[in-house]
Amino acid sequence: MHLRCGWVTKRDDIVMKYNASHFLDKLIEHEGMVLTVYEDSLGIETIGIGRNLKDRGISPEELEYMDIPNMAIVYTNGISEADSRYLAMNDIKIVENELCQVHPCVKDLDAVRQLILMDMAFNMGVPRLCKFKKMWNAIHENNFDAASIEMMDSRWARQVKSRAKKLSDAMKSGEF
Repeated sequence: MHLRCGWVTKRDDIVMKYNASHFLDKLIEHEGMVLTVYEDSLGIETIGIGRNLKDRGISPEELEYMDIPNMAIVYTNGISEADSRYLAMNDIKIVENELCQVHPCVKDLDAVRQLILMDMAFNMGVPRLCKFKKMWNAIHENNFDAASIEMMDSRWARQVKSRAKKLSDAMKSGEF
């Protein structure tokens, strides 16, 4: 279910305060959008805005919605920008559900901090994000200064550099 009410978006009984369309635009800025199948930095076949074709693939329902008869067409012709955005919004819903299932406190955070955690989860996956135990402990205690420090004390921060700094600063201040 998709109901838009200002900054609150309800998806699959999870109420998130951030604007999913705004988040999608930020994902495109950070991840890029490639409309043909390519291999990512780990050699995994990917399309669109980071859709992992090995692990997630494209479901028959998604193919039908995009009016693509089969995966062979995706591999041959690629997908449209609208299809890429559609797949990414589906991925966002999946990540929201996974994140809120393992850390229900995410639902209670403000829009900025939800957006930060969604960005991190989309970038590295929820299982890897869950390994930030000290960051999560700080978030559970509403100690966002400490959460910000823990974000920067990670391999992820060394890999994504300025993106991590921007997200860490926003975690601390509650503002982008």
